[in-house]
Amino acid sequence: METDLATIGRQITQAAEELIKTARLKPGNILVVGCSTSEVQGARIGSYGSEVIAARLLSSLFKVCSRYQVLLAIQCCEHLNRALVVEQAVADTHNLEVVQVIPVPKAGGALAAEAMRAFDNPAVVESITAQAGLDIGSTLIGMHIKKVAIPVRLTQKYIGQAYLTAARTRPKLIGGARAVYELC
Repeated sequence: METDLATIGRQITQAAEELIKTARLKPGNILVVGCSTSEVQGARIGSYGSEVIAARLLSSLFKVCSRYQVLLAIQCCEHLNRALVVEQAVADTHNLEVVQVIPVPKAGGALAAEAMRAFDNPAVVESITAQAGLDIGSTLIGMHIKKVAIPVRLTQKYIGQAYLTAARTRPKLIGGARAVYELC
């Protein structure tokens, strides 16, 4: 299976930028990304991971997140209970519980394994509450999205051959018939 790395880089850059703008993420907000590099290549999730594709995706995500000062969290696969790789500073700042494990391609996934190599000071945390997320290939990132999650229909529908799902969040709407939700 051959995959055009330049195209994948452009696709993830476009998707991440569009989501950050649509979700109105602020500096310090968290973007969670789950990805099956197998699905990106058109294979069944977990069957054909690619460190090369992971490296291209991650370098593109780093550039976009850096530009907008958004923090990046990379979700591991189900074999690590969907723990996340973040910078140690993110774990410290957000008081996240660090767990002891090193994601590798066959237990954590190619993107999480690449994040462990590429982050300056990586840490693995059990959970996070992100303001937005990208799910590449149906990896189920919902458990790491702040309530209330709102689907975002991005222009970019695929990364490679993997379907792309995006979400942003909003505060809960509380109250009854007389509640007001926007300032006049």
